[in-house]
Amino acid sequence: MNVEEEVERLKEEIQRLGKVQPDGSYKVTFGVLFNDDRCANIFEALVGTLRAAKKRKFLTYDGELLLQGVHDNVEIILKAAPIPASEAATDSAVKN
Repeated sequence: MNVEEEVERLKEEIQRLGKVQPDGSYKVTFGVLFNDDRCANIFEALVGTLRAAKKRKFLTYDGELLLQGVHDNVEIILKAAPIPASEAATDSAVKN
């Protein structure tokens, strides 16, 4: 699995384990992700995948390197998916 595929899988897992926020983002703690059996089986290097997703601006969290135990309560926020331009145009047309 390449990095892009792993990031996509990570986004799916955050949606599965996290709580949806009013703005459409998802929030989960590092400890929940790290200790989930399914995530443990999918991601050989969860921290590396998190860093790749953060670098690509799909998610945010405080700090650079997350460690089990020490950072279990750090919140990881998967940003809300942007509305595709075609849908945004349709939405504005419907409102007018």
